[in-house]
Amino acid sequence: MHAYALFDTAIGRCGIAWGPRGVIGVQLPEATFEATRTRLLRLCPSADEIEQPPKPIAHAIETISGLLRGEKKNLRLIQLDMSRVSTFNARVYDTARAIPAGKTRTYGEIAHAIGERDGARAVGQALSRNPFAIVVPCHRVVGANFRLVGFSATGGIATKLKLLQIEGWRAKEPGLFDGLI
Repeated sequence: MHAYALFDTAIGRCGIAWGPRGVIGVQLPEATFEATRTRLLRLCPSADEIEQPPKPIAHAIETISGLLRGEKKNLRLIQLDMSRVSTFNARVYDTARAIPAGKTRTYGEIAHAIGERDGARAVGQALSRNPFAIVVPCHRVVGANFRLVGFSATGGIATKLKLLQIEGWRAKEPGLFDGLI
């Protein structure tokens, strides 16, 4: 059985979908609650909405919500079901999950870490298809020279910057991103 729940956070209503092997997807807020639900259901169209998720999912929801309130939370303990993603993408996602809150790594550094020296573009493509937003912290992955580029969630780079700032990240050049959030 696959199920999902929508839940409120400091940045808006998010969604989480799960199955017997763990979390299938996490959705950041869209413009409307219905848009969030619709985008989440693309990952698991037959899922049923559940108001009282099982304990591991309820814990995942609280952990995600806490992180989005600025609390120090470890999302690595959330069990992900990566059976629907390619082996390459799973390696990228596992590596991205190791980036601590408030820190960033470049696409090239991720590629190097998984043994794909020239794979920065492929890493970017994998992260653009990340079904586990925030749990696989693709917002912590940046372009060469640590530029904020490439974020497919609603709000794009402004959302990426907001998530990084919630986690305590500070731009190396103050004022560089003023006006984005």
